[in-house]
Amino acid sequence: MGHALEFIQADILARGRRLMGDDVVFNTGTDEHGLKIFQKALDNNLPPRDYVDLYSIHFRALKEKLNLSYTHFIRTTDPHHIKAAQEFWRRCLKAGDIYKGEYEMKYCVGCELEKDETELVNGHCFIHPSLEIQIIKEENYFFKWSGYQKKLLDLYAARPDLVVPQSRLGEIRSFVERGLKDFSISRLKSKMPWGVPVPDDDKHVMYVWFDALVNYISTLGWPEDEQNFEMWWGTKKLPNALQIAGKDNLRQQSAMWQAMLMSAGLPTSKQIFIHGFIMSGGQRMSKTLGNVIDPLSVANEHGIDALRYFLARHTNPFEDSDFTIKRFEEAYTANLTNGLGNLVARVMKLAETHLEAPIPRPKESPFLQEYWDMLNAFEFNRAVDLVWGRIQALDERITREEPFKLIKKDVEKGRALITELVTELYQIGRLLNPFMPATSETIKKVVLQNKKPDNLFPRL
Repeated sequence: MGHALEFIQADILARGRRLMGDDVVFNTGTDEHGLKIFQKALDNNLPPRDYVDLYSIHFRALKEKLNLSYTHFIRTTDPHHIKAAQEFWRRCLKAGDIYKGEYEMKYCVGCELEKDETELVNGHCFIHPSLEIQIIKEENYFFKWSGYQKKLLDLYAARPDLVVPQSRLGEIRSFVERGLKDFSISRLKSKMPWGVPVPDDDKHVMYVWFDALVNYISTLGWPEDEQNFEMWWGTKKLPNALQIAGKDNLRQQSAMWQAMLMSAGLPTSKQIFIHGFIMSGGQRMSKTLGNVIDPLSVANEHGIDALRYFLARHTNPFEDSDFTIKRFEEAYTANLTNGLGNLVARVMKLAETHLEAPIPRPKESPFLQEYWDMLNAFEFNRAVDLVWGRIQALDERITREEPFKLIKKDVEKGRALITELVTELYQIGRLLNPFMPATSETIKKVVLQNKKPDNLFPRL
């Protein structure tokens, strides 16, 4: 469900930017290297390559199952990505920020991160409490993260909107202020062979985060396609370039990756949106607790747009949010079946019965700036509230002005009123596009056909 939330949030933003007339590159994909993947492959008695091929198919299927509009899907096992990661390594090495050393660390396989004592509860990672912390002692390559403390703090000061929300920027700033330790960026191939080969050293493979983060620029054709890279990632061209991640990725996205970009002599990220976790009944979803909810099962049973609606409107964009089937079904009945679905049926029944022909395609009037401001601030819930305010207002207008009675007294005035109602319904359909794209298209289609549709959201 957490993956579904992140994909849908990214899709909402991509569709919103397209509505504004922007060109959009929407990149997603699969991080396929590292100890976690290697162990999963062994557990399934599969070679790592076969395991990630299957894994990638499942994630690609989400495009249709969640109605995503991404333009790029990158696998970190793609040959071009591997070459890009190796070139990135060479640039950091040339900058003097990579060295070899001996180290011992406590390592969470689930996070694929080193952990210190302050990040452990009863000797376990608080995010993955069922996994044993591993003690790793070996010769590795290190990245000189310690040399980037001041540069990172200067970046945060100069770019107060780099990390959203502000609370997460404060969190990462405090982390960096406490001091940075150089982090390992390789693993011995003899112990963990599944990774991008380190250039000019066949005994080591790259640490998964060093490799995976490069996907943001390798997907643009970096380093060969300098023009495309400059267009989408360049210093000034696109201030709206954005990364989206969960709060457990805050350190990697907003501190490790930024230091790596500085080391490679590349522009830092423009903005990083950090969302919270999806909880269930006040607890993190866990197979052990038996409270896992499969988003695809919800979508299959109730429709993709019903799931998208709930995750957009009834979860907090920035903090942890609760998802239970009871909450979902209550929102579905109140706001989709009895709300939007009922409104579309009322308006289009009036139109089909009393209008002689479909209305001309309505002029696509500009949306309120308030709508764009909410989307650009990642306040998806407030933007959907705004749309539902118009849904409620249109419903109340029907009740108040009673077009079904007016048409019997004065046909011309009755038809004029119904035409206004249908036109507003069309505009509501447009507003729904980023959040509920299939529903949006259905509403616009039935308006232009002057036909009452089947129930958009059948009763439970």
